[in-house]
Amino acid sequence: MKSQDETLEDWCRALLQAFELEDVEVDVNEVLALAGVAAHSVVRPAAPLTTFIAGFAAGMATGSGQAPDAVSMQAALGVARALAVDYAAVDPTAAGQSGSAASEPVRTDHSSGPSTNSGTTSA
Repeated sequence: MKSQDETLEDWCRALLQAFELEDVEVDVNEVLALAGVAAHSVVRPAAPLTTFIAGFAAGMATGSGQAPDAVSMQAALGVARALAVDYAAVDPTAAGQSGSAASEPVRTDHSSGPSTNSGTTSA
């Protein structure tokens, strides 16, 4: 029987292969750590949302030529982690809220907010 870590690594490889991204290195533990920070600093459902958006931002940064894969991923993970921690500091009740959707709309414009092009390369 496979361990959870082996299963996650296999799943990650299968996803990368399905998206024809076999050459992309994913630090599964780093992604899971970000999910944990988001879940405990914001609300539990923020975990998959945060990791998806960080991954999307990293892909956009790499695709636009702003930075190579590893740098883009580390920068996006770092920005998301810092934002989640700051969110908890600003709203200490956030992690204690129920999993229901927030009443305020989510900003989708790109005029302000964190950028993966911040030069941050480590967590």
